[in-house]
Amino acid sequence: QVQLVESGGGLVQAGDSLRLSCEASGGSVRNYNMGWFRQAPGKEREFVAVVRRNGGFMYYADSVKGRFTASKDNAKNTVYLQMNDLKPEDKDVYYCAAGSQEMSALRASEKYTSWGQGTQVTVSS
Repeated sequence: QVQLVESGGGLVQAGDSLRLSCEASGGSVRNYNMGWFRQAPGKEREFVAVVRRNGGFMYYADSVKGRFTASKDNAKNTVYLQMNDLKPEDKDVYYCAAGSQEMSALRASEKYTSWGQGTQVTVSS
């Protein structure tokens, strides 16, 4: 099973940018759908973005479309989430995840089989 380690979170001001990284080991990101999710205390985990394993197409939640960009570097076995124009409501713990599910389930957190430990993103207004 692939292991995932996120990094890059932090405290920023509204309008700033951050880039999260998720380094994989024990498997290649090339072979997985690589998703990004976020979760606030007491809330369900929310889909943010995904890079598909076949073709590398990206899909985004409406709330981040146009501001966030997911990408994958197969050579570094790492996926990224570039977050621009951050807003206070983006404050959450961000997780990367790996899965092998079909396209119809790319946004479903329960279909991902490996998860990182999460990285905190805090945005001050």
